[in-house]
Amino acid sequence: MKSIKHIKNTAAFMMLMLLVSCEKEYSSLLTQDTSLGNKANVKFYNGIMSSLRNYVYANNVALNGATIAYGGVFPALSPSYASLPSGNIALTIKDTLVTSTQPVMNFSANLEPGAYYTVIAYGTNLAPKQKVVKDLITEIPDTTARIRFANFASNATAIPNIDIFSIKRQTNIFTNVPAETMTGFIPYASASSDTLFVRATGTTTNLTQLNGLNPTAKRSYTVIFRGTYSVTTGATARTLASFLTF
Repeated sequence: MKSIKHIKNTAAFMMLMLLVSCEKEYSSLLTQDTSLGNKANVKFYNGIMSSLRNYVYANNVALNGATIAYGGVFPALSPSYASLPSGNIALTIKDTLVTSTQPVMNFSANLEPGAYYTVIAYGTNLAPKQKVVKDLITEIPDTTARIRFANFASNATAIPNIDIFSIKRQTNIFTNVPAETMTGFIPYASASSDTLFVRATGTTTNLTQLNGLNPTAKRSYTVIFRGTYSVTTGATARTLASFLTF
């Protein structure tokens, strides 16, 4: 009897060890499947004039808790990005207020694993648009910063191409940029305040300006032209602004 009991105890012990071994293997596989290497990184900028309470959804799941107002960025804690699954993702930007007249924007984006993207929402709250731009982020080897220019002002008539003139450099740093496009990043001196002017390409007339651009070393920024091109005052006036990208 003692021998039989010993055999049973030994068998039970071996079964327990087998279960523990299987559990460890399963945990290891689970960790590998949820690796962040399969994720993409997405940032949202709200340039939709007169918008008040935009929310962003990925595959029908809400990403932001607080609303994104006009001129706002999500994630708000710059230079953060939202981590999303790579591949073809269904995205939605909408005002969730029942009485809102802003059309819902449903679109998709094919996101590469490990890549960075900025979704620019622009236009008016009655006719919003969006564009997904891949952010080509590179390591900055020195103490300079990086800036790029996004031309997303709106108008009832065609908008001319745009130059951006730097007071500090006394030259155009971006030239002949069409509407609804974004340039690549260029090196820019850090800890050095600058004023930038918006001009129609080939002219010296200042349409609006950004005062006190003072980028931090090794950071990347987006300078964006937004608002109504033909309006000079009020909440929807043409405006040059900037936000920290990376």
